[in-house]
Amino acid sequence: MRSVLFLMAAAQVAALPAHAQMRPAGYPRSYDTLIAAARTEGGLTIYGNADRAELVGVVAAFRRTYPGIAVRYADLGSLDIYRRLVSETRAKRPSADLVWSSAMALQVKLINDGYAQSYASPEKPALPSQAVWKNMGYGVTAEPIGIVYNRRLIPDASMPRSHVALERMLRVRRAAFTGKVTTFDPARSNVGYLYLAEDLAITRDTRALLRAIAATKPVLQARTEPMLAAVATGKQAIAYNVIGSYALEQAKRDRRLGVVLPTDYTIVTSRIAFIARDARAPASAKLFLDFLLSRRGQVLLAARSLWPVRLDVAARRLPIPQSRPIRVGPQLLVHLDRITRQRFLRDWQAILAGAPQP
Repeated sequence: MRSVLFLMAAAQVAALPAHAQMRPAGYPRSYDTLIAAARTEGGLTIYGNADRAELVGVVAAFRRTYPGIAVRYADLGSLDIYRRLVSETRAKRPSADLVWSSAMALQVKLINDGYAQSYASPEKPALPSQAVWKNMGYGVTAEPIGIVYNRRLIPDASMPRSHVALERMLRVRRAAFTGKVTTFDPARSNVGYLYLAEDLAITRDTRALLRAIAATKPVLQARTEPMLAAVATGKQAIAYNVIGSYALEQAKRDRRLGVVLPTDYTIVTSRIAFIARDARAPASAKLFLDFLLSRRGQVLLAARSLWPVRLDVAARRLPIPQSRPIRVGPQLLVHLDRITRQRFLRDWQAILAGAPQP
C-alpha cells in the first residue's frame, strides 16, 4: 500500500448547509431515499490508484453536495487493490465500498468473479455504451496513453509524433538513446502489460518499435512516477506508453517535459469503478459514483487532466480516427489468461534479448 488518506471526516461537514443534500436535477424521487440511507452509514471507503491531488477538488465538491458523508480514500497500487478486496471479502472483513482503478483487466476480473454489485446509475444514459458493462463496471475517464520526452534533450520540432516515426528515430540513433528510454515492465505492471498488448493488437508494426526500444537497453519501471521523474531530470530522454493524465498534469508544472499523443493512433484507457458486492456503505458509494459520472464531477476531473468519459463535457479530445478506446467488458479477461500472459512475456523477453522474432 502506498498510503491511506482520510480526505473527509464526518465532523468536518457538520456545519455545512443541509440544503446542499437536495437530489440532483433529473434524478428520480427515489434518490431521496438513497441520500437518507447514505447519511446513516457514516461515510464510505474507496480503494483507488489515482493520485490524491487529483481527487481533492472532487471530494470537496462532493462533501458540499452531501454534508455529513465521510470519504476515506486508500491510495493503493492496482495489484494491491485486487488482492486486498479479494482477501478481505473472503475473510468477511471490512473492505472497500467503491473500487476505482486504472487496471482495467483486473477490475473486469473482479466484476466477473462476483466482487461487484449491480447498480443502474442515473448518469448511465449520458455515458458512451463502451464505458458501461453489466450495470456494474463504469468507465469514469477516457485517458490517452502517450509518449513523454525531455524537451532539452529532444527539441519539440525533432520529437517524433507517431509510433512509426519513433521507431525510425530510435533505430537510426540507437547509440544516442542507449540507456535513455524508459517504459513499463509488463511483468510487474498490469497496465503496462495491457498497453503493450493493445499496441500489438492494433498493428504488427509494434514489433519493429519494440525491437528498436529493446536495442536501447530500456529502463523498465512498475509505476509512472519514476519514469516521469527520470525524464524530467534528463536521466532518460523518452518514456513510452505513459498514462496521459499524469504526464499532462505534470507537464503543466514542469516545462522540461513534453507530451506526444501519437497521431497514427493513441490508446485511450479508462479508470473503471464499481460498487463492492459486500459494501458496508453501499448508498454512500452509489452517491459518490454518480457524482464522478455527473457533469459536475467530470468537469472537476478534467481540470486535473483526467479526461472525461462524457461527451457532453467540454474538454480536450482526440480526433476519432486517432483514438483507440479500450472497451469496458469481458474481452479484457483475455489479457489475464495465464497461458496468453506467459506467451506474451516470453516474446517480450526474447525481444529484449535481441532474439529473432517471427
